[in-house]
Amino acid sequence: MKTEKGFMNLIIRSAGDNRSVLIRLIVGLIFLSEGIQKFLFPELLGPGRFLKIGFSDPEFWAYFTGTFEIICGTFVLIGLLTRLVSIPLLIIMITAFVTTKWPMLIEKGFWTMAHEYRTDFALTLLLIYLLQYGGGRWSVDSAIGKTLKNVVSV
Repeated sequence: MKTEKGFMNLIIRSAGDNRSVLIRLIVGLIFLSEGIQKFLFPELLGPGRFLKIGFSDPEFWAYFTGTFEIICGTFVLIGLLTRLVSIPLLIIMITAFVTTKWPMLIEKGFWTMAHEYRTDFALTLLLIYLLQYGGGRWSVDSAIGKTLKNVVSV
């Protein structure tokens, strides 16, 4: 029981301030939007893009990634399991860097890559922030944490 409580606390624990709400809005809306666009514009942002990047089975990977972005982006927006859903989003960001920005660095140089990577870089740092500090006071995580404290103290 103690291990389960400790693990759950690790997942839902949040900073007790409101700073994370703006970061959650930025990260959540961007990932939600990008996930939806993979379905709306398949040739440009979905399977067509994944084929161009070199993925085998681009249709599967585009829609799999888009679905994860929609689900995790929504969870980040409301602050539900914020730390946990930041992990697959970080994996998506690392994969995006390796598949698109690293080749650009090799082919076109640092400054071209730095310009193209600016949004991805900012999102990656914001995800690291959410992983470290959680969803903040105005999150479902915080509400769950308060409820668990009340149940444990009774």
